[in-house]
Amino acid sequence: MRILVHDYSGHPFQAQLSRELARRGHQVVHSTCTAYVSGKGDLAAPAAGLRFATIGDGVRLRKEAYFRRLGQETRLGLELARQVRREQPDVALLSNLPIPVLAVTAAVLKRLRIPWVLWHQDVTAVALKSFAAADVAKSMGLAAKVFGAGEKWSARQAAAIVVIADSFVRVHERWGTAGKVTVIPNWAPLDEIVPVARTNGWSAEHGLHDVRTVLYSGTLGLKHNPALLVRLAERLREQGSPVRLVVVNDGPAVPVLRDAAAARGVDLTLLPFQPYERLPEVLGTGDVLVVLLGPEAGQFSVPSKTLSYLCAGRPVLGLMPADNLAARLLRQAGSAVFPPEESALEGAATWVREVLSDPARAERLGKESRALAEREFALEGCASRFEDILHSVSAGGTRRRP
Repeated sequence: MRILVHDYSGHPFQAQLSRELARRGHQVVHSTCTAYVSGKGDLAAPAAGLRFATIGDGVRLRKEAYFRRLGQETRLGLELARQVRREQPDVALLSNLPIPVLAVTAAVLKRLRIPWVLWHQDVTAVALKSFAAADVAKSMGLAAKVFGAGEKWSARQAAAIVVIADSFVRVHERWGTAGKVTVIPNWAPLDEIVPVARTNGWSAEHGLHDVRTVLYSGTLGLKHNPALLVRLAERLREQGSPVRLVVVNDGPAVPVLRDAAAARGVDLTLLPFQPYERLPEVLGTGDVLVVLLGPEAGQFSVPSKTLSYLCAGRPVLGLMPADNLAARLLRQAGSAVFPPEESALEGAATWVREVLSDPARAERLGKESRALAEREFALEGCASRFEDILHSVSAGGTRRRP
């Protein structure tokens, strides 16, 4: 098969899937959006049958400027649609697309009669409704209706849909698309993100060898209340266990973190996203790794950083809704989950302090994290399920050549 995989975010495990499909003899183009700033996977290493492509080169998304961003994402959808038309795949697999990009691409693929699979990572309309209900922005109520209609329409155009958790099925039942849904949980690349020694080259470069660190690495939006990380470090200092807060991120949360740390006297190291090949060292430098997820995320978002943290074999603190799939994974690994609220920080800090003061416990938690990842993240089975879906869609689709 000729397969085009577009993962808007450029995450590691989507790239790993493309490599595996190419290894199995398919011709794969793996496309990502360079305009979306995040930690990226290995998007360069050559492999037989695999070629990398991009959209959004030279574009910098303005996430806080909603109307400008809407125009940018609409143009990115047209760019992706032109890319699909050039590549002429037998089937396309689309993941992590913002609704404007998704709707435009779905419309063009429908016209070209190119069958495609929606890899549904997040229910955008549900998140927007949560923002509106929480008075984050009343305009989000209208946006939720418009985007919800676009998301629903796009799902109906897809030949098949892959969702990452059972909770998504209820949404597709309401949309009338549940009959073409398959549940395949996300994973992380076990062979690329591996446990490393706490003392490593990256920790030496940044003066973190002998410093107790609480580390966050990954995307971090203002909706997640990034200042909670600073206040967690402040609680630890008040409990007599000072730490260095290390945050690896690019984006609007950076000035918020810098200002909050300065105001509260918290020891903070802020770094941009690091090269993917250094990620094991980055995560290995954290004595405790932190996941921060806003209360509106609920059951419809699984932060991929959590999966990477588990692969790295470190103790993990989750500040997230208890019903999130990632929260369940952390509890299975013996780590801790607390609500993403100010009132929960005292308990969260106590848990971190106890882990930091008990090296044997920290080591055990790290081993349990890695063991869970090795049980849950086997690529072979996931790739076979995707391959079967793509074969079915390609064989059943009708298409015309331009």
